[in-house]
Amino acid sequence: MISKGMFEVKNTYDVVVVGGGLAGICAAVSSAREGAKTALIERYGILGGMLTSGNVYPILGMVSEGTIYDEVAELLGADSAEKIVSGNGREIPVDVEKAKSVLLKFARDNQVDIWLQTPVVEAQMEDGRLTGVLVGTQEGLKCLEAKVFIDASGDGQLAAIAGAPYEIGRAGDGKCQPVSMIFTVGGVDPEIGQVVNGRSDKMRLPDGTLYADVCEAANQRGELPPNVTIVRLHRSCYPDERNVNASQANGYNTLTADGVTAAELDLKGQIDQIVTFLRKYVPGYEKCYVKSSGSTLGVRETRRITGECTVTDEDVEQGRKHPDVVVHNAWFKIDIHNPAGGGQAEKYAQPCIPYDIRYGSLVPLKVDGLLTAGRCISGTHRAHASYRVMGICMGIGQAAGIAAALCAEKNCVPRVLDVREVQKKLTQKGVDLGL
Repeated sequence: MISKGMFEVKNTYDVVVVGGGLAGICAAVSSAREGAKTALIERYGILGGMLTSGNVYPILGMVSEGTIYDEVAELLGADSAEKIVSGNGREIPVDVEKAKSVLLKFARDNQVDIWLQTPVVEAQMEDGRLTGVLVGTQEGLKCLEAKVFIDASGDGQLAAIAGAPYEIGRAGDGKCQPVSMIFTVGGVDPEIGQVVNGRSDKMRLPDGTLYADVCEAANQRGELPPNVTIVRLHRSCYPDERNVNASQANGYNTLTADGVTAAELDLKGQIDQIVTFLRKYVPGYEKCYVKSSGSTLGVRETRRITGECTVTDEDVEQGRKHPDVVVHNAWFKIDIHNPAGGGQAEKYAQPCIPYDIRYGSLVPLKVDGLLTAGRCISGTHRAHASYRVMGICMGIGQAAGIAAALCAEKNCVPRVLDVREVQKKLTQKGVDLGL
């Protein structure tokens, strides 16, 4: 951590959002729309996070009606696309190349200052309050100051640097869900090239063999990588493409440079083996080829920043509702990719009931002037496996952005902000909070 005045202050804002994924974009846009001078800091050269840099689609997860999720889905062309509903709920296939420009324009049109290729390297603290971030730029190290910050980095990097407590992985052994390298194949026969969401899908090949059993057998013979026991195949915007979620690397610490590099090497090396499997065993994929892949790892789980309250196992299992709700009817199955092997940790993804996310789960302990958004909010390992997906993260981002703008306007820290003011703003925008 650094003290005030150690580095040149490049700019001063009301709100600074760290992380340009969908949670961060929605947070920044929502803040700016409330009149707050807002900056969005992104370490890569494009916005969109896992959607664009990670090549991860379709967009999964749902929240109540009226949130910014609906607006972003329309911007990305979902209303003109085929309506897809599966065991994952609503699926929104996305043209990733289109998304790269659409999301950038969305942020800029809403008067958000965008800092691309700008990693955060340190936090500036004053008496337990975050007052600035030190960033790396082509002009050297610069400090951006703000009244309120939002950590939408996925890894909870800013919150951790600032000294907020956090948890990693599951209770007992601390193991996290595995990382993947998502890729897209072209050359699929659209008439017979089926889609598969997971092992629970009972898709069969023309000879009657269960597809999941074919994957298991290929894994045991060494025709698939060691922890790849199911090859998931999702629809694209284009009939001859499929998004492949299959590669899996366990045990890498992606909060270290060595861990990231080792995982990248492992996962990139798995792609050819998976494509060979598809060509050999899956009808309609005989001529498939790799069209694109993520330019960064698909990381499901790292830090969960401990907040004033926590999204619990019981919340997602029982569909609990709360009076301090800021995201209503969040829903996605409890999707725990096995931290210690292939497939799912609980054999299949488990059901959940639409639940509420409380304001306090966005407010970290021990650090003032800071909110979290996206997968790094406060929750249990099991609950995180539901709310970590993009559809829910967008709703969280909107709530965080509005809360941050209110704090900047009132010159207060998020910890003392009355949640009813956030709820009022959300309701005025047409968001259903179930109140």
